[in-house]
Amino acid sequence: METILAFITWDVNPEIFPSISWLPVRWYGLLFSLGFFIGTYIIAKIFVRENRPESDADAILMYMVVATIVGARLGHVIFYQPEYYFTPSHFIEIFEIWKGGLASHGGAIGIIIALFYYSKNRPDQPWLWILDRVVIPVALAGCFIRFGNLMNSEIIGVASDLPWAFKFIHAHVSDPETPRHPAQLYESITYLGIFFVLAGIYKKEGPKLPQGRLFGLFLVLVFGMRFVWEFFKENQVGFEQGMEFNMGQLLSIPAVLGGLYFIWRSTTPAAAPPPFPKNNPNLGKEK
Repeated sequence: METILAFITWDVNPEIFPSISWLPVRWYGLLFSLGFFIGTYIIAKIFVRENRPESDADAILMYMVVATIVGARLGHVIFYQPEYYFTPSHFIEIFEIWKGGLASHGGAIGIIIALFYYSKNRPDQPWLWILDRVVIPVALAGCFIRFGNLMNSEIIGVASDLPWAFKFIHAHVSDPETPRHPAQLYESITYLGIFFVLAGIYKKEGPKLPQGRLFGLFLVLVFGMRFVWEFFKENQVGFEQGMEFNMGQLLSIPAVLGGLYFIWRSTTPAAAPPPFPKNNPNLGKEK
């Protein structure tokens, strides 16, 4: 009996309008932006529910956009290619983010630091309180970003003979004809599921949610699954060859441990939610 190798040919152009040379709009950029704008809408709805100024959602958007881009870029530079970028001839390339090279672990660190400074000027929005709410749309943004990676044919998986394996025609590899795990899709679907888990918990507990619980759960779920999916990916840089765990996995371990700490902390009196504001800056807005 003849054996037919089943796979999916992924021949999607990374540009939305490839026939219009003067309009280089890419699917990745659209999905990246969409994640932030939908996230702002979600945060605004949460703030209305909890009597915080809805206008603060726009401020959070600015903090997070800058923190994500700067943090993700520095994360790639420091964690993956320091020997390349920290040389006089290549240092200026650190600022050339349009050439690619963003690390999600660095983006996460950037967001955590940025929201710490955001909360310093807003005593009604403690650091862990705001992190618990922000991680809900961040998980959804992660879903969009990984799908953007799929549209870019980047962060591809290792070779596979599974019927849903993808042949990434536009991937920058020596053997684009080899069917591979669609690792980007695995992660994208996982983050979408995590978004629904976090949103469901928040919908149930709302203002009564202990501080740090959703943040800790986010760290455990996102980076725990990131550790798993890294086994299905090609290594990103040369020095990872021969390593038992790659850089993405090594960076995920402290994130998971930190998440377990915050989950434990959420069971202590120190994690009591802040008082519900008596005044209502969203008076008259639809709940």
